[in-house]
Amino acid sequence: MNTAIILAAGQGTRMKSQTAKVLHKVGSKCLLQHVVDAASDHVETINVIVGHNSQSVKGAIKESKVNWVLQDKQLGTGHAVQQAAPLLNDDSTCLILYGDVPLIQSKTIEELLIKARTSGFSLLSVVLDDPSGYGRIIRDTNGLIQSIVEQKDASERQQNVKEINTGIMAIKGSLLKKYLNELKPNNAQGELYLTDIVESAVKDNVNIASFVCENASEVMGINDKKQLSQAERFYQVRQAEDFMSSGLTIMDPSRFDCRGGLTFGNDCTIDVNVVFEGDNVLGNNVLISPNCIIKDSKIGDNTSIFPNSIIENSIIGSNTTIGPFARIRPDTNIGDHSKVGNFVEIKKSTIKNNSKVSHLSYVGDSKIGDDVNIGAGVITCNYDGANKHQTEIKDGAFIGSNSQLVAPVSIGKNATIGAGSTITQNAPDNKLTLSRNKQSTIDKWKRPKKK
Repeated sequence: MNTAIILAAGQGTRMKSQTAKVLHKVGSKCLLQHVVDAASDHVETINVIVGHNSQSVKGAIKESKVNWVLQDKQLGTGHAVQQAAPLLNDDSTCLILYGDVPLIQSKTIEELLIKARTSGFSLLSVVLDDPSGYGRIIRDTNGLIQSIVEQKDASERQQNVKEINTGIMAIKGSLLKKYLNELKPNNAQGELYLTDIVESAVKDNVNIASFVCENASEVMGINDKKQLSQAERFYQVRQAEDFMSSGLTIMDPSRFDCRGGLTFGNDCTIDVNVVFEGDNVLGNNVLISPNCIIKDSKIGDNTSIFPNSIIENSIIGSNTTIGPFARIRPDTNIGDHSKVGNFVEIKKSTIKNNSKVSHLSYVGDSKIGDDVNIGAGVITCNYDGANKHQTEIKDGAFIGSNSQLVAPVSIGKNATIGAGSTITQNAPDNKLTLSRNKQSTIDKWKRPKKK
């Protein structure tokens, strides 16, 4: 049986925020949720130690395996783990993680647990080019771990050691409880340090196994907004690499953001500065051009989203083009072989197959059929100041440029609306409908001149 303890009680003063540190987000998911998700597949229970803003932390995490453990006073990492000690089974392997170390990977946790089941105690370390500020892993001539020495306590020789302690470990429950009881506040802060259990284990001749993490970003802690931004970029590049391994073409992984889930078919291409939010599905041969935002949407095969377009909670059909500079607002469904052009806004509307809204138009609360052509500057006037009303444009209709369709109104099948018209009544099938004042010219008019 495996169990986890995640330390998440810290205030995070360097974040300079009213939000609990572990609730700040990387890739749209809070730091603590990342850690919980990484551990969940490997343990039966997860004990999360909370303190500052405990109620908000509890409300943000979704996982049925979590037990919440309150640490009223923050008296060190050893003290934090002591709060969960009564919940531990002697025969269990206990995994200790940190709520502000969000990039730990599931496969690393699995390796650490495997080593702990053999030796009873395993540590995760990492080798840094610049280990300044971190506790050093001190080994004997046989390469066995002897202790962890903090930077301020390290000799000159020890400070040259580049292998550092991450604080992440796995240990048999009975050993952990024994060594927690032996902790003493032998430091200026009067705190109980979890790392002191290493020296106790060595004295008991426990063979402490080690696993050296290959990627330092995986074990980086988040203490301020600068480190938060660094973690975000590490996370996005890691996602991009995973997507590319699965066949997605990403033009520049350093300028890619997926803040949620992304499913894609074959031969899809994502250009620079594209942001995915929520859950998105791309068909085959989809092109997303630069500077687009796609949120909770589905995009069909062979469809192109041109630059600077926003699509939110919508469905886009196959062989369709959107943009550039188009905005597709929630609850929109656009069919196959259709076109939504530059500076067009679509809101809560259905546009069927082979229809075009090519430029500079607003379509809201509308039901548009097949083979419809909507000219430049057309507005569906859907809001009367109090209520929204629907516009229906039936198959084959042609709406001339600079027309206003004042809802509720219906445009008939194969109807034509003359350019510059304001339509307030239903237009019949197969006929031209328009509303214009008679054009006139004033012969004796003179243009005003500045005095």
